[in-house]
Amino acid sequence: MPKFVLTFEGGRQPSSPEEGQKHMADYMAWMKNLGEAIVMPQTPFKTSKIVSKDGVSDPSGPPLMGFLMIEAEDMAAAVEIAQACPFLEMGEMRVAETMEMS
Repeated sequence: MPKFVLTFEGGRQPSSPEEGQKHMADYMAWMKNLGEAIVMPQTPFKTSKIVSKDGVSDPSGPPLMGFLMIEAEDMAAAVEIAQACPFLEMGEMRVAETMEMS
């Protein structure tokens, strides 16, 4: 089955501890609902750098917050999974299909 990486991008902080707790509970319920579709659970990022042949710089724009990897029938199914994620109330997600390298 194809594998997809879902990235968490941008996002705002919860406006209160209660909102944060509700968001985390909703997110954990979403993750539990994914069941065996999860190949690699969410991995949050702390900091990042942009590396190019010209040097190293700090990223601009919305930060990359983390990722997880899932299995899904196709891109449409992976997008449907992402559309159900509670993170969308705080930021955006990107869905990318992985390629098998031999």
